[in-house]
This record gives sequence, C-alpha cells and structure tokens, in this order.
Amino acid sequence: MRLRALLETDALGLALLCGEDELDRTVHGVMTTDLRDPSRYLSGGELVLSGLAWRRDAADSEPFVRRLVQAGVVALAAGEAELGAVPDDLVMACARHRLPLFAVHESVAFATVTEHVVRQVSGERAGDLAAVVDRHRRLMTSGPAGGGPDVVLDLLGTDLDLRAWVLSSTGRLIAGSKAGPRLPDDVCVRIATEQLAAARSGRPGPHRVTLDDRTTYSLFPLHGGGPTATTVAAAAQAAHSEHGEHDTSASPEVRDGQNGRETVLSDWLLVVEADAGDWAEERLDLLYGVTQLIVVERDRRNAARTVRRRLAQEVLELVQAGAAPAEVAARLRVAAPVLVPGLGAAPHWQVVVARIDWDGGGAEGGAAAQVLLEEILVDPASTGPEHSDRIAVAYAGEEAVALVPLPAVASEHDGADGRGLLADALLESIREPLTAGLDGDGRLTLGVSAAVHSAEGLRGALEEARHARRVAAARPGRVCAAGHHELASHVLLLPFVPDDVRRAFTARLLDPLRDYDRRHRAELIPTLEAFLDCDGSWTRCAARLHLHVNTLRYRVGRIEQLTGRDLSRLEDKLDFFLALRMS
Repeated sequence: MRLRALLETDALGLALLCGEDELDRTVHGVMTTDLRDPSRYLSGGELVLSGLAWRRDAADSEPFVRRLVQAGVVALAAGEAELGAVPDDLVMACARHRLPLFAVHESVAFATVTEHVVRQVSGERAGDLAAVVDRHRRLMTSGPAGGGPDVVLDLLGTDLDLRAWVLSSTGRLIAGSKAGPRLPDDVCVRIATEQLAAARSGRPGPHRVTLDDRTTYSLFPLHGGGPTATTVAAAAQAAHSEHGEHDTSASPEVRDGQNGRETVLSDWLLVVEADAGDWAEERLDLLYGVTQLIVVERDRRNAARTVRRRLAQEVLELVQAGAAPAEVAARLRVAAPVLVPGLGAAPHWQVVVARIDWDGGGAEGGAAAQVLLEEILVDPASTGPEHSDRIAVAYAGEEAVALVPLPAVASEHDGADGRGLLADALLESIREPLTAGLDGDGRLTLGVSAAVHSAEGLRGALEEARHARRVAAARPGRVCAAGHHELASHVLLLPFVPDDVRRAFTARLLDPLRDYDRRHRAELIPTLEAFLDCDGSWTRCAARLHLHVNTLRYRVGRIEQLTGRDLSRLEDKLDFFLALRMS
C-alpha cells in the first residue's frame, strides 16, 4: 500500500507534518519501537510507529531519524500521547532526510494503525500471489505433469513468506518447499494425529495446532475427488462469519455420513507454519485456492494408479474363482513389468489383506481400506506422491487385497533375508494417527502372508493373509496386524474361541489376582507375565523385575495360593499363558 492511502483513511486520524512529496512510497510492513537504535530489527519498507520514549532532548532526533533512513524505512508515525505534540526538532530532522512524518493523535492506538497496515499489505500481496497461482493452475491442468505440489509450496514461501508442507493422512511427507527445511518425521506424525482427531470431532477449520508451546501450524485438508471452483469459492466466502468463525456448513472439509468418515482417513493435508486465525480474509481465500491446486495434482496421481489397481483386481478375481494356475500365471506375467519395471526374473509375491469395520455397522469399507493399504505399504523412508508404483491393491466388499512383488531372490519364508513384509513393521509409523482417526468409530485390521514364488501358491497366500487378519481382529486396539508366522502357533486358535468361553476362562484364573492387586498393589499380574516370559527362570525374572529372588518366590506363592494352581506344572503354566493372551 502507499503512504497516501494511510493519510486518506479517516479512521486512522493521521496528520502529515512533512514529506508531502514522498506520499507515493510503498509500505511493505509496520513496526512499533521506542529503541534509540532499532535498525537491527528493520529490513526496509516499514512504517515505524514510535511513542518517542527514546527522546530525552532535541539532540536525540537527528541520529534516530538518520538510522531509520539508513535502514530503508519509508515513513515515521509519532504518537502525541507522551509529549502532547510532536517536537519541532523531530519534524526538522525528518524534513532534512526527506522522511515522511505523521502525527498520531493520542486517541488512536498504535494497534489500530498496525492492524490496518497489516490487513492492507496482506491483501495486496495475496492478490499478487493469486495471479501467480492462477498461472500455475493453468500449467498443472492443461499441461502434462506440471510442477507438482513443490512448486506451489515454493510460491507460498517466496511470495507470502509461508513455510508449508503436504502430508498424507498417516503423516508421511509428500512435498515441501525446496528452500525450507524438512519437517521432522515425529512432527509430521503428531500433526497428522491432531488433524484426524480434529476432523472426527467436527471442530471448525482450518484446524490449528501448537506443538511444544512454540510453533503453531494451520491445517488444511486436501480432499480426494477435487472440489470444484464453486465449492472452493463458497468455502472461502464462508471462511469468516459475522463472528469471525469459520463456517463449516460451506467449508470444503464438511463431511457427513459414511463417505465422510472413510475419506477423512485418506485425505492429504496442507500444513502451514502460521496461525490462520490471525489472517485477513484475502489470505484465507488464497490458501483455499492453493488447496484446490494441490488436489488437482493429487487426483492426477490417483488416476495413474488405475492400471495397477485393475491388474490387482483381475488377479484377485481369477484366484478367488479357482482359475487354473496357468491362467493366473499368465496374468501375473502381464502385471510384473508394470509393478516391477526392468526386473528380468519373475518376482515372488506377498499378499496383504486389510479391512475397516465401522462401529455400529454401516457401508462396506473396502474402498477406504484400499487407499489406506496403498499408503501403509509405502517404504517409510520414501517421500513424494509417486509412492505406489510397485503396489497393486484391489478391493471387494469389506476388504482390500494388496499384491506386493518382491525380488525373486527373496526367501519363500518371508523375511528370512529381511526383504519380506512384516506385519508389525507395517504399522509402526502409522498406528498413532490412524488410531486417532478411527477412535470411537471403527477398526483397521491387517493380515500378511508368507512370500510365494508361483501362481500355484497365490491362492494359499490369500487365505493365509485372511486368516492372519482374523487373528489381528481378535486383538484389542483400533489398528492391529498379524503375520503368517503367527498361524503356526496357539495364537491361531484364540480368535475362534467363543467370547463367553474366553471370559469365563480368563475370569476364573485372573480375577482373583486382579482383585488382590487392586486391594494391595501387589503387582501379581505383571509378575506372572514376567515369570512366564522368562520360561519360569527365577533368577532372570527377578533381575527383570528388579526384585530379590525371595520376594519373587513370595509373589509366585501368593499367585498359586489365590488360584489353586502350581506354576511348576506345564499344564498350569499353559493355562495362565493362554488366559493372559485372551484377556
């Protein structure tokens, strides 16, 4: 904005004392100071507001004004509240250095002037960036790949001084400004967790989160499917209601029904290091335009997965229909070059099955599970949106099925050489945000098969992965997984024990110990778990619990007394072990 516009704003009540010929200077910012030398805090282009507390006598005015001019300040506004009037020596110093000088009436607060300048400057800069963003929109929609999300984030950094990143729903970093630092992985996960919890609660957005009482981030969901220009315009118009709140009735993040709780788990997220609650309406409008740009790019990337998804669907249908191994093998030979380009030998395959079960029933969750499974199977070390170029995921009804190629040298026993997928490792980095997104609403369960090296083994791998998922479903928690190796142990039997039998069995063995622990804080249950985990070794168990062996013997004796069991007998040890696993 220009200085002339300040003078013409009646609400500010500014009086020009000198510098009439300099009123076409452009103001880029505002700063309030009473330091004798504020130059170290100035970057040029500011309107400086001062209450003149730095002035002790007339000799102080000249050096103060000289420092402002050397720092590139465009004008000085002096308050009249301290001295009653702006002193002549300051007027003369400003005139000598051709620095425009305004008098601020004592009835006008500096905060009023500051807010006006910030609002005007932000609006103008947002308008300038909007033109740049519009050009980039045309590039991304009419050309081939365009610049991708990174270019849009670079524009935010260079034109609005905003550091921004794009994350997946699980907190994986997809894009960031090249000039800015990478957002730490733990911060990404915490932000994604906060976003999913906020979206589920229905709190108005854009959501804002402050981490470690230091940095505030504003979170803008990037919904799949891409909002139309009308949707975004309506959201921007409703961004500020008459009370200054964001009206979620017109917001692009409004969700209702089954589709809402599914898609919130697969949205991307634009993270801006700033508090959007302090923004002018123009800047908030602009950010919604930026989200539309990134959504267009996201939809383009999603469309590129269509071939891989179709291949997986065809293979899955053949396997489930009991097609001849030769027919399945032929389809796999078609899929291999797409999923593993450049690989000479036929790969080995693993199957991963995922399912989302919504609390209270509802629509089938296979489509949401498909998108989540594509995200979960990403290498945790990878970044960028092109993460699923070697993952084929189909869905049918309630479950999603992934066909994951492994190098042909991988072991048929999955993971023996470290290359196969392990169930627990798949959930390690995404359990926290997905638990927040599903809390009180649904469950995600996964099952992982062993690796197979031929079409003949694919049907068995699919059944194995489904059995493993049922084992995972028997465990507590919103996000659970199980691998094929667990199917060779007693754990396979536990999910199929009727609930009333499980409750009666565990109550008979463990309730006396729980009651005793509750009354005496004796920690008999943790002692029992440690004792069994140490294979009944007194010395190892005592060392693990940091107890004297005699204390451990006393606790085990109390367990045997309360339950009527003997922990030296294999049968009783096994009963306790199963009761703990089923509880």
